[in-house]
Amino acid sequence: MKAAGYGNRLFLKPWSAVLVFISILVFGFTTDLVADNCITATDMEPAAKTALVSAAEHYFDLLAKGDANGLRQGSIPSLASDFSGIESTVKDNQAALAGAKATPRPEFLLEAAGSGSSQRAEFFCGVFGSNGQTKDSAIFTLANLPPGKYGVVIFDVAGGAKGAYTVSLILQQIGSDWKLGGLYIKSSQTGGHDLDWFVNQAHQFQSKGQLHNAWLYYLEARSLVSPLPFMSTAITDKLYDESQKALPADLPADGKTVDLSAGSGTYKLMDLFPEVVGNDLDLIVKYQVQSIADTNQGYASNVAVMKALLTKYPELRGAFAGIVARAVDSSGRDYGTLLAMKDIK
Repeated sequence: MKAAGYGNRLFLKPWSAVLVFISILVFGFTTDLVADNCITATDMEPAAKTALVSAAEHYFDLLAKGDANGLRQGSIPSLASDFSGIESTVKDNQAALAGAKATPRPEFLLEAAGSGSSQRAEFFCGVFGSNGQTKDSAIFTLANLPPGKYGVVIFDVAGGAKGAYTVSLILQQIGSDWKLGGLYIKSSQTGGHDLDWFVNQAHQFQSKGQLHNAWLYYLEARSLVSPLPFMSTAITDKLYDESQKALPADLPADGKTVDLSAGSGTYKLMDLFPEVVGNDLDLIVKYQVQSIADTNQGYASNVAVMKALLTKYPELRGAFAGIVARAVDSSGRDYGTLLAMKDIK
């Protein structure tokens, strides 16, 4: 089924959100894919729904007040023991959420079966039609998920100082309590532009034959529309299908590297995606290197990659304010350089 694998596709852009990944996803041993169950808001027992929503609203209130200690006390043990990421997220977003009104979307209750962690747990929520997902359905795809009950509560947040946001809480039921297991916070805009703007820009780029720009703007649109990187909906599936028409064969995607010639050397591009840096929409390019120990060499190769990228894809100059090149070694460490488009000559 086409939609079933879409959760992986969303991992193309998880970094665009301010997020702290659910720490409960990395536990012990794993088993093969098992059947899991999703209960939607309309099918939940009233008492169970009330308990889940009340707990989520309580944690949102703590978040909006900047009460990191209160959130830690309500977290699952593995998250509470390493809470620095949550603390930073709370601090970074307090101004945006303080005084804002939060409205919960229909909730989901995920029941992971089995006796051990599932290597790949998929939850099909709601009603599906002949063409796949419907407006109220969702698919969650999670790796290494321990058995248990998990609540997903997504808030649409409005009226804050920085515009509209989504706040997604992942809760785990421990005994009769719902404990905080994961927190995702995303602005509904990128660089002052919303989903519709990015989709319209992608269409315009397509009509001009600028498929590289179109594909990259579709990536940003897909990131904006999905509050969680492991959740797909009818809207995200539709955008994915649209974006495939603009996917150039010469860009890195789905783990495939692409060779880029720069002077006498050739670089293997690992990833290419848009991201807001300050107030600008910039292009991030990641490529493989043996070592990043020599920062002078790292800077020189970063600049060489930027120049070669614009030589090969000159259309990028009109779509992004700058480029961030990141040299990545085999251990995953990287060395980055940011230049404005006007400075890349």
